[in-house]
Amino acid sequence: MDSKAKVLAELIDKRGSRRAFAEEIGFPPTTLQSMLTRGVGRASIDNVIKVCRALGITVEQLEDMAIRLENSEDIETIAAHHDGEDWTEEELEDIERFKEFVKSRRKQQG
Repeated sequence: MDSKAKVLAELIDKRGSRRAFAEEIGFPPTTLQSMLTRGVGRASIDNVIKVCRALGITVEQLEDMAIRLENSEDIETIAAHHDGEDWTEEELEDIERFKEFVKSRRKQQG
């Protein structure tokens, strides 16, 4: 399993069952399982985008999380829904930028 697939698997597993997630986004469970076992690079870009959107992340954020995983850092996510609120893509990007800003300040202070 490649690092992107590991990230997706972890995020999906945190939400519940993979089968339920696949059905929620209109995938046959076998399609999702294939993406996770064969690797994200072998999946269609449309399917990757659909999975990312359902998880409330961008493809770029998936890439960043996969790099962090490869560097043995913890996977961090921004929840697509918090306290019943739906976040827009733009708001999620703002939150991600702010998170990176806070992390950079922490490194400067350390």
